[in-house]
Amino acid sequence: MTLFDARLCKAARTLLDWSREDLAKASGVGISTVSEFERGDRATYEASKARMKSALEAAGVVFLTIGDIDGLGVRRR
Repeated sequence: MTLFDARLCKAARTLLDWSREDLAKASGVGISTVSEFERGDRATYEASKARMKSALEAAGVVFLTIGDIDGLGVRRR
């Protein structure tokens, strides 16, 4: 399982030049969900995190794990 946290979410959005609104629209979650997840203001449902991660991956982001050659992070497909 690949880690998906607020830092990686922000990095992925930056890589795509997406706003929080763009991610909310692409993933079908509320803008407040994206904002609060990235700020760490509250616990986010796993289903919401999975939808955000899937939307970013569908747009071409690859999430790297600690075991990958390049280490933890994000890159474009």
